[in-house]
Amino acid sequence: MEGYWYAPAAYGYWREPISYKSLQEALALVKQAVQGEREDELFYDYLISVAPTKEERDMITSIRNDERKHNQMFRHIYKDLTGQDIVTPQNVAFDKPQSYIDGIKKAFFGELSAVERYRDIRAGMPSRYYRDMVFEILTDEQKHAAKYTYIMSLDLDRKIGKP
Repeated sequence: MEGYWYAPAAYGYWREPISYKSLQEALALVKQAVQGEREDELFYDYLISVAPTKEERDMITSIRNDERKHNQMFRHIYKDLTGQDIVTPQNVAFDKPQSYIDGIKKAFFGELSAVERYRDIRAGMPSRYYRDMVFEILTDEQKHAAKYTYIMSLDLDRKIGKP
């Protein structure tokens, strides 16, 4: 029947309507997300090194660790669906932000942008198994944006002299 995707036998025999995003579009976005991982790693390491408090270092470290997990999940999805590994460049230039808080703002807006891209990835996934993986990544990105908002509020408190 045209317009429906049939799951492999391992997932049962049900029909799912085809999404408004194609698998090819989703895989291109997955590849793009993974290929920026080295620059992201350098960026997070920089933020951790200049964070003014242990609380902020710990939050950014947990975000960095989640991002590492996301990259592994995206690599797994890409390999499963294409049979190929994603090759990433190792010699990447890193643009250091002008200040710690500029870096936090960049990270915050990066998380929001990632949510938009990852929604498109999720929409193009061929089965619930992969959509659920991307949903986990999406909700982590939203959690990260909330943490960056909290860090920006701590910075504001420091500037106005609140304890």
